[in-house]
Amino acid sequence: MAELDLSGTTVALTAERRSEEFANLLERRGASTVRTPVIHVLPLVDDAELRVQTADLIADPPEIVVVSTGIGFRGWLEAVASWDLTEAFLDALGRTRIIARGPKAMGAIRGAGLREEWSPAGESSEEVLGHLSREGVTGVRVAVQLHGTITEWEPLTDLSAALTAIGATVTPVSVYRWVRSPDQSAVRALVVAVRSAKVDALTFTSAPAVSSMLSTAKEMGELERFVTAMRGPVPTYCVGPVTAAPLELLGVSTLQPERSRLGALARLIIDDLPTRRC
Repeated sequence: MAELDLSGTTVALTAERRSEEFANLLERRGASTVRTPVIHVLPLVDDAELRVQTADLIADPPEIVVVSTGIGFRGWLEAVASWDLTEAFLDALGRTRIIARGPKAMGAIRGAGLREEWSPAGESSEEVLGHLSREGVTGVRVAVQLHGTITEWEPLTDLSAALTAIGATVTPVSVYRWVRSPDQSAVRALVVAVRSAKVDALTFTSAPAVSSMLSTAKEMGELERFVTAMRGPVPTYCVGPVTAAPLELLGVSTLQPERSRLGALARLIIDDLPTRRC
């Protein structure tokens, strides 16, 4: 399997969560990794509004609950557990129609012993909106677990606003939010490494991470060179189409595994990157 050897390559990882696992998968094949988390997740476990919304959901469950992210739903469950409301919360969700926005959300739902009614093939809010729009949601109460902060670089549908526009009564539920890494010096150094082709590959596992790094590059006055590097000498690997969407809009052709999983992303890099050596 010498042709799959990653020895001599340097792969940049931008993920905060599961970065050690991701790095180990690549390092076992000989790669060097640069780990630079570009975003940080802030849970809202102590948020008073979340507790009120959860109590309202338990008392009077909506017809539909949309779970947007696995990390968000698990964070919600952790908050509920801290309030000793787990049994009542799961019972309430068991009496609703649950929509999962993608496989990670689906996994979190099933991990809690629940079952989703439907999930889109493409892991996008647009597909969820289309599905609910076709069946009609006028007057239907829908709770939407949000997926963090949307910035200028993320072409993600504001599902709460879109569902409200077609007649649903929507309760947006914020369980966490993304913030840019407090260590911007490390992120700036990675921008320079990419635009100078000092790394052999760049990886992303979430759209907010892409957005954060593009924002840093823009602030540095390096956005054009950064994007040009991703279009040329530095292949960019994304875990799935939602993650890749901000880059695709900028004309960056990304590489994605067939399944939006970390292991599948690592396998793609192991198979593909050696073929790009001169």
